[in-house]
Amino acid sequence: MSEQFGLDHAESDRMVKPVLEQLMASGEVVRNRRAAYGLAEDMDLIRGRISAHADGFGFVIPDEGGDDLYLSPRQMRLVYDGDAVLAAVTGIDRRGRKEGGIVEVVERVHQQIVGRLLIESGVALVVPDDPRLIHDVLIPLEGIGKATPGQIVVARIESPPTLERDPVGRIEAVLGQADEPGIATDIAIFSHALPHEFPDEVQSAAEAFGDSVDASIAAERMDLRELPLITIDGADARDFDDAVFAERTDNGFRVVVAIADVAEYVRHQDVLDTEARKRGTSVYFPDRVIPMLPETLSNGLCSLRPDEDRLCMVCDMRLDEKGKVKSSRFREALMRSHARLTYDQVKRMMIDGDPRLRERFTGVLDNLDALFDVYRVLARRRARRGALDFDSQEAQFQFDTDGRVADIRLRTRHDAHRLIEECMILANVEAARFVGKSGLPMLYRVHEPPPTDKLEGLEAFVRAQGLKVSWKETPEPAQFASLQSQVAGRENEHLVNAVLLRSMALAVYQPENKGHFGLALSDYAHFTSPIRRYPDLLLHRAIKHQVRKRKAKNFAYSDSHMVELGRHCSWTSRRAEEASRDVDERLKCQFMQRHIGDQFDGIVTGVTSFGLFVEMTRFGISGLVHVTAMPNDYYHFDPVSHSLTGKRRGKQFRLADRVEVRVASVNIEERKIDLRLSGDGDEA
Repeated sequence: MSEQFGLDHAESDRMVKPVLEQLMASGEVVRNRRAAYGLAEDMDLIRGRISAHADGFGFVIPDEGGDDLYLSPRQMRLVYDGDAVLAAVTGIDRRGRKEGGIVEVVERVHQQIVGRLLIESGVALVVPDDPRLIHDVLIPLEGIGKATPGQIVVARIESPPTLERDPVGRIEAVLGQADEPGIATDIAIFSHALPHEFPDEVQSAAEAFGDSVDASIAAERMDLRELPLITIDGADARDFDDAVFAERTDNGFRVVVAIADVAEYVRHQDVLDTEARKRGTSVYFPDRVIPMLPETLSNGLCSLRPDEDRLCMVCDMRLDEKGKVKSSRFREALMRSHARLTYDQVKRMMIDGDPRLRERFTGVLDNLDALFDVYRVLARRRARRGALDFDSQEAQFQFDTDGRVADIRLRTRHDAHRLIEECMILANVEAARFVGKSGLPMLYRVHEPPPTDKLEGLEAFVRAQGLKVSWKETPEPAQFASLQSQVAGRENEHLVNAVLLRSMALAVYQPENKGHFGLALSDYAHFTSPIRRYPDLLLHRAIKHQVRKRKAKNFAYSDSHMVELGRHCSWTSRRAEEASRDVDERLKCQFMQRHIGDQFDGIVTGVTSFGLFVEMTRFGISGLVHVTAMPNDYYHFDPVSHSLTGKRRGKQFRLADRVEVRVASVNIEERKIDLRLSGDGDEA
């Protein structure tokens, strides 16, 4: 290549080599053992991420879709779960699956591993906390530092794994003992490599804006400070990024959704933008939040706090009596929130009729009345189009003064939550359509129909429940919604909804619009949370570009940029969800350790050949009743009816059965809760 461009060796090192290294880092180019370079696609290599199984084998999940590539335990010795790789197809196994081999590790996701330090026979190692990370990390004794055996530590990997040995590292941080308060979140932060401290230059950039809106910017905005916009959020919320207003008109409603104008402060490729892009999203834990933006902005200048001037992006919509949007307009504006309300306050005022709260917030009651009228209209419209509604309960952790979980309560959504949800969906749809018409590159929030492999099991389950499958190939959202309505109020409602939810595809961010199956919408994007989600910030930039009537060719992003940003934002979103779920599961196990031997009512949420998964309804916590903890018998598992039947006694256990269980044991490291059936189960 250098000769073709007339470059000598020094010029090649300076000009060509950095480009090749960048292409290798992205997985587009591969260097072979003879130091020759080739295009990965011409070599029939598959780029994807590793999905590891606790039993040692794994798969390459292709970036471009298609069948997963099976990796043997030997091949998995080279990688960790989540690594980006280039792999080649090496054969077909007995089950007809493509088998593969690792050609190149493009990106090693796990630069550090969290786990328990062990020292055995003079050898130190860190056993990963995450069961998907199958390699222990070898630690030279001089690399232990002040850590002691049994502690939870962070190990920095200095030499990656090979076919011959596990990775080698050193202890970088000591987190403490496994049962210490707050350690669950610390483990998740380090395990998922969540950026949790802002660099000094990022903090300084945020603080440079001060704590009030610049008067020169405010003077150029549409002034909405007299409009009685209000925020409605959870009681513990600190970043308020959306405010709402509604009023009746002669032929319908006016609905205004105002969103914090983060894009005015976080500009393309500045230090704030670079950090926000890296994080992708704020991460919410029971005991703390890791924000996408410094708190100076997220809880301060960008947050729509009551009685303070704030910059915002406004979606001003006109709806007819049936809730159809007749027109919408986006504007840059200046607003002033007239009240900070919580969901429960709104419920007590508007549903329970609390006289004291109604008197306290009398200035916004007309707005709330109109908002509830709009919600009722939108809810009927939602039902007509066949949107799905998975109204699950959320575990709310109560902590004592020492920071330990004192109680777990289940929080149920009510109409105040749904009101805000419908207003946000409305604005998200209009934002997607507004930018979509412009032709500017953007990210849609795409939720495709359930994949074929999940539909097969779902159809068998639905028929076993005595319900009719009304689709032939790909279901419509309304057909799923019909199943939900058929079981509403029945004993198996919780179960059917859970199985429907498990059949769903993952929602992703991508520039190709394929609609949103769950919401039954053809156009959907995220616009309403730019303080905590990077895709929303990207959409705000596109809207500003249009509102300011700038040329499309001058937009900061190309189509290829959006493809890569979509992948990155989808990944950071999943990473945040997994980290939050890990903390919840660990806290639940810590809490249930204090309930060993206690008895609880439960519902069977899963049936396998090795036992029953039971959710204890008081706390919403699940555990396993192994077959050995069931009435003494030989059990036959029927995967179609999701049941276990005893051969001698004929006792049958099915999904949605109500049972009583006793907590037998808890393993915090593996996040496992073992249960025994009470009554008959005690005979096992």
